[in-house]
Amino acid sequence: MPPIREKTCPTPIGFAPGISLSVASRIGEAALAKGRELNLAPLTVVVLDRAAQPKLLLREDGASLLRPEIATGKAFGAMALGFGGRELARRSAKMPGFMNAFSDLCGGRAVPVPGGVLVRDAQGTVLGAVGISGDASDKDEVCAVAGIEAVGLVADTGDPE
Repeated sequence: MPPIREKTCPTPIGFAPGISLSVASRIGEAALAKGRELNLAPLTVVVLDRAAQPKLLLREDGASLLRPEIATGKAFGAMALGFGGRELARRSAKMPGFMNAFSDLCGGRAVPVPGGVLVRDAQGTVLGAVGISGDASDKDEVCAVAGIEAVGLVADTGDPE
C-alpha cells in the first residue's frame, strides 16, 4: 500500500483588510479624543473593514447599554448601501418603504442616521466604515470624521460635495 500523502494548504492570500488594526486603532483613539475635546457624552466607536466585519470596538466608560450595536448599525448601513449616514437619513425620510425593506433585508442591523461614515482612500476606494454612538448623531459624526482624517484618509458622510 502506498504511503498516504498529506495535502498541504497554502497560506491564504488576497484577503486585504482595507483598514489594518493599527489604522483602526488610531482612528478610534483620535475619534474619542475629539469627543473628549468637545466634552461629549461617553462614546462608542466601531470600525468595520471592507467586508463590513468588525475591526475595532472602543466603548468609553459610562457609555450606555446599546451603544456598540448602534455604532455598528451606523457603520453597517453605510457599508451596505455605499452611502454615508447623512445620505441614508435623507433616503429614509424620502423613501420610508425602501428603508423598511432594507431594514428587513439586513435583519434590522442598519441605523440610517449621521454618525456612520465611509472611509475612503485618496482614489475614492471604500476601505471600511466608522460608526459612533453616544451623543447627538451630528456630534458623533464630527468625531468619526476627525478620526478618519487623523490617519490621512477621506471621510464620506453622505453629504454632497
